Amino acid sequence: MKDFKIYIIAASTLLIIYLVIQYNKPAPVNWKPTLAAADKIPFGTYVLRERLTDIFPGAAVTNTNQSVYNFFRRQIKPGNYIIIAKSVTITGADFEQMVKYIKAGNNVFITTFSWDGVIADTLKFETGFNDDSKVASINFNNEHLKRTRPYNFDKDVSAQYFSEIDTERATVISSNTDGKANYLRYRFGKGSLLLCANPELFTNYSLLNADGADYAAKALSYLPAHTNIYWDQFQNHDVEVDASPLRVFLKSPSLQWAFYISLWGLMLFVLFEIKRRQRIIPIIEPLKNSTVDFVEVVGRVYYEKRDNANIAHKKILYLLSFLREQYQLRTTTLDSEFIESVAWKTGIDTAFVQELADYIIYISQQTKVTDKELIELNHLIEKFYKKI
Repeated sequence: MKDFKIYIIAASTLLIIYLVIQYNKPAPVNWKPTLAAADKIPFGTYVLRERLTDIFPGAAVTNTNQSVYNFFRRQIKPGNYIIIAKSVTITGADFEQMVKYIKAGNNVFITTFSWDGVIADTLKFETGFNDDSKVASINFNNEHLKRTRPYNFDKDVSAQYFSEIDTERATVISSNTDGKANYLRYRFGKGSLLLCANPELFTNYSLLNADGADYAAKALSYLPAHTNIYWDQFQNHDVEVDASPLRVFLKSPSLQWAFYISLWGLMLFVLFEIKRRQRIIPIIEPLKNSTVDFVEVVGRVYYEKRDNANIAHKKILYLLSFLREQYQLRTTTLDSEFIESVAWKTGIDTAFVQELADYIIYISQQTKVTDKELIELNHLIEKFYKKI
């Protein structure tokens, strides 16, 4: 039992040490482009979401989890609407409501890898991707924003571009060194629709270097100052589904395995613990009163030997011993004084006591006792016990 406890303590200590090591082990860099506002990985948008108030001082930033159609059909306050997502799906109803919102003097900014729905067909644009062997440099077309040295980005951050556009409707804000536009503006009434082909330009990786931060700030400066900024979470599916505390373990493969190992270990421990550690104690029957059996055995032995004299002498000894212990009588001589003492102390008739004493004296003097004499002696002794 003591050794078992030592094993459990040692195993628990090793498991805790393993969990601490795994928890504090540097996680490998996740280069997956999630574009999620809650992600601090290189291609998340945590930095931009948290620093929007630097670009729009005093603005209230509000998250929205509704579709474009449901959001814009409500009586919302004027402002700027921002969509940064891996893919954007705009239906005909969505686009109609969005244009109404823009015409009222509001602005919408969208940047994504994939344009689904009617927006690309309606605005007549297509996208392309630079060859991997080239490093796509980009720069603003506006002389006031254009830099002498263009913006250079690695990891194909600025590789995508608009391969075809409707030049009559679209205004190119910035383009790459091949002259392909990557940032467009469409005017609808009093507002503008801004489309960017490079969503990774607004991720943590880009904003944490000077070129990326400068480009993002200038690109978003095309959104006029407003007191309301709406951050779309619907298109990128940024709504957290799993709010369980276990999500911290399940997101990391190492911690996930540690959790499963500890869970299975606990189950094995419980299975071993539910077994009885002590053998089942057998039920011991209480000792029987074997006096009767003993008497029967002894009687059978004497009966088989047919030693009546021995049986008679023992019955006499037991009777005299009973008188000595119970009534403190002297039994050395069975004389008249003995008979009177027995009769007085037991209350038995003197004549019966005299008869019993005479028969005892008679039997004591015999070397052989017949069955009849033994039966008569037993009859007198039993009668004496009943009279007491």
